[in-house]
Amino acid sequence: MSEPRRETMLVEAIQSGTVIDHIPAGKGLVILGRLQIKNAQARLTVGLNLPSKGSGLKDLVKVDEWPFTEQDAAELALFAPDATVNIIEDYRVVRKFPISLPEVFVGVFPCPNSNCITHNEPVETRFTVLTQGERVQLRCHYCERSFADTLFTEN
Repeated sequence: MSEPRRETMLVEAIQSGTVIDHIPAGKGLVILGRLQIKNAQARLTVGLNLPSKGSGLKDLVKVDEWPFTEQDAAELALFAPDATVNIIEDYRVVRKFPISLPEVFVGVFPCPNSNCITHNEPVETRFTVLTQGERVQLRCHYCERSFADTLFTEN
């Protein structure tokens, strides 16, 4: 007689905050870095190369006491476009939504064009998101140059 299968958590549960799930394997540390830029005091837990039924392996990030807004999540869309955000209260998922690309990124990334005015003037960068199928480009509002998303997402 076999024993019943027990489910165990590979990453400790949080009482309240956000869980970013289904991050492509290898991108968890990039997400971690972006979150540290936004809030250096955030308590973060990361799981790397965890088993995933859908994709084989995935990364996971838990953010204690920071319930994400859809805007917070949208800033991560270039790094994990198919990730899911789970808002946790009292150890339970109370809201769940997919990460999706916004129409515009404001103040999230520096412009790769070193001659762009954003490097010399006190203005927030502003990029319009342009998509063609799977390809994503960001167009700078100030210098009007377009850049492949890989300039922003490479480790």
